[in-house]
Amino acid sequence: MLRIAVPNKGMLSEPAWNMLAEAGYRLRSNPRQLVVEDPDNDVELFYLRPLDIAVYVGRGTIDVGITGEDLLKNSGTEAVEHLSLGFGASTFRFAAPNDSDIKELKDIDGKRVGTSFDKLVHDYLVEQGINAETIHLDGAVESSVQLGVADLIADVVSTGTTLRNAGLRIFANPIMHSEACLIRSPRLDEHDERLTILSRRLQGVLTAQRYVLMDYDIPVSKVGEAVAVTPGFESPTISPLHDKQWSAVRVMVPKAKVNHLMDKLYEVGARGIIVTALQASRI
Repeated sequence: MLRIAVPNKGMLSEPAWNMLAEAGYRLRSNPRQLVVEDPDNDVELFYLRPLDIAVYVGRGTIDVGITGEDLLKNSGTEAVEHLSLGFGASTFRFAAPNDSDIKELKDIDGKRVGTSFDKLVHDYLVEQGINAETIHLDGAVESSVQLGVADLIADVVSTGTTLRNAGLRIFANPIMHSEACLIRSPRLDEHDERLTILSRRLQGVLTAQRYVLMDYDIPVSKVGEAVAVTPGFESPTISPLHDKQWSAVRVMVPKAKVNHLMDKLYEVGARGIIVTALQASRI
């Protein structure tokens, strides 16, 4: 069986569970289950702490896992990023007290940096030629400056509201941008058939999330112009209608551009434009 690790909690957990469910895998039936066997798909799911997934994949007997790029980099293991999953986007940044004289990256030299991602931060500072002490803290690190443990912090930032409420301001360039990814064990061949099937299914879910199916009727004389607006992947499906002066077109288009494309198609002469959501796909 292919052993798959998924987050048991945190912001990556629910999107990861939903993606696997849409890909046809069996999930746990109650929150106390930590292991789920799915013999129909020849996989075994392990619900683990998000911080530990890269360690189990890189050093243990777990074959693949869903985690964040930042968590993978901070783990220091040999686990390999295999597929970007398009959710859980975050930015990792430095923040210092509003009244602090720490305003640029070079100002971190000689200071104490409170963070839950001490290896990631340490490696980044070394790359930048900065000599600073990283203080490992679990959980929220915003209070570490006020409580005298650190001079500044490095943490995941989304809106920055939490930092501002703690009297901290963001400075310098982002340490890294991160999102959820599928990682694999260094002992698992990247061409392993089980991994190929999992990757294909997840990619199919991503495609279904990002694209929709568009159908429309178009005068035969305008087919070329319409296809230029909606070229699809390989090519649209074009079928003749009962009225020989019209054709029916079926094509996949980016979900984010649906209304813009409908406006352009209508201007070209398309009518009866219908959009249908995708449940799954294989491209």
